[in-house]
Amino acid sequence: MAPFTWIVLLVVLFINGLLFASILYDTQYNVTVSLNGAMTGASFWLWMIFLPALLSMRLVAEESRSGTLEYLLTAPVSDAAVVVGKFLAATGFLAVIWSSSLVYAVSLDLAGGPPDWPAVLGTWFGTILVSGLFVSIGMLAATSTSTPLLAAFLSMVACLMWMAIPFLAARLMDYLVPLLTSSAEEQAALIERMAGVVASMDALRHFSRSFQLGILDSAEVIFFLTWTSFFLFLTARSIEARRWRG
Repeated sequence: MAPFTWIVLLVVLFINGLLFASILYDTQYNVTVSLNGAMTGASFWLWMIFLPALLSMRLVAEESRSGTLEYLLTAPVSDAAVVVGKFLAATGFLAVIWSSSLVYAVSLDLAGGPPDWPAVLGTWFGTILVSGLFVSIGMLAATSTSTPLLAAFLSMVACLMWMAIPFLAARLMDYLVPLLTSSAEEQAALIERMAGVVASMDALRHFSRSFQLGILDSAEVIFFLTWTSFFLFLTARSIEARRWRG
């Protein structure tokens, strides 16, 4: 791994360790609350905004600027293989980071505070799926420029926008629904349909109602895999278009 990767790994693990210890102390050693705070708290979603952006900046924009990406694209492998390889590397790196929660759980179990293992393992698996989704979004955003810092910024904005879909959709519905309908019944029906569409794209909702509870729902797995595959497909097509533009 590059020095940058080691630095990111050490910083994230250090901050997560401090956060876990702080929550554990503040909750009087409540195992469930402490693990939930460390694995699915606000810090996790903040990392989901920054880490995929930093990784995609390194994997796409910086390699494009240095010319190594073009070298890969001229090798006897497909664009899709290059994209999937980089995606797996970034997602695997994040999986290693989130594995720290398993270390916390094992430590608590050995210390006499057994955690809810189905919830712990389900949450860890869910964090990997969430990571894959946001890495794919970040990679797509990063293909639009060869400037690493701009790529990181665009990736952060893209990931933040995806997380903010429920909030943004609610504000949009408040504005559009009265313009598109003329009666209270029509407004209620339109709001219900739009709410269903928004809920189907809400990554936080899909994560919290299944994996966080220790439930392995195939529908939720398919949701993350489908959207991740979609963004990876767009990333491969975007890189192919850049290559043809020369």
